[in-house]
Parts: sequence; structure tokens; C-alpha cells
Amino acid sequence: MERMISGMLDNYERGNLGRRQLVQGLAALMLAAAPARAESTFKGVGLNHIALRVTGIRRSREFHQKHLGFPLISESETSCFLRAGEEFLALSRNERPGLDHYCIAIENFKPDAVMAELNRQGLRPRRTSGTDRIYFHDVDGLEVQLSAVDHRA
Repeated sequence: MERMISGMLDNYERGNLGRRQLVQGLAALMLAAAPARAESTFKGVGLNHIALRVTGIRRSREFHQKHLGFPLISESETSCFLRAGEEFLALSRNERPGLDHYCIAIENFKPDAVMAELNRQGLRPRRTSGTDRIYFHDVDGLEVQLSAVDHRA
């Protein structure tokens, strides 16, 4: 490519190429050399929810309500859902606290097609029986869920 650029500049300096032709030639060369932008597998349009494993539902709910102002959507002995703007925070009781998964809303969510594409990409997804919940792991082993834009707690 360096040789091509040098050739264009030489032709410009000799008067064989006009300024406009030089600029157009350099621009075309740069566009041709740029790597093609890879299309993403899906179009993520936002975070739908985050699910956390917590040692105590009530204690965690109270913390998030007191310090973050998240209103309660629903609660049981083993789980709790809190509103976080348009999204939600899911808490589930577990002796090993941490991130359970994060959920990304995608455009045109069609569960069967999503499963097929994730499998085609080698991501080994799993679908919760009888639901549209689809999970797979990211490159660090964190669990990702994909959902429709309108998926709610």
C-alpha cells in the first residue's frame, strides 16, 4: 500500500494527477484497506435485568430500597424483583452470593432462531424448559440471558 500511495504522490507532484483526483484516490485506497465491519450476531438494545445471588432476600431488598430507591415488584421467600427504571433487579437466595446472570434485550427476539444462531456460533446455549429464557456464557464464563425488549419480571 505504501508503494501505491508514493506512486499517487509522485503523479500528483509531476502534474499527472489533480488535487481532487489525489484525494479521491487516497480515500478509495483507505476504504479498500479498512477491515470490513463485522455484523454482530444480534442487535442488543439494552440491559433488561441483572440477577444476583444473595444470602438473605429481605436484607438485600432492604439495602437496595434504602440506598437505591428501587420499588418492590414482587417477593417470595427465595426471590425478589425490584424495579430499576424500565429494567429490574432480580435477587435469588443462595449461599454463594454473586452475579447469577445479566440479561440483554435484543431486537426481533425469536427463541428458536436465537437458539439456532447461538449454536451455529458455537456458544452452546441452553433454554429453560417451557420458557423463552435462553442462556449462554460469555468469554469470561459469566452467564448471559437474551430476551425480547418487552420481557418483564
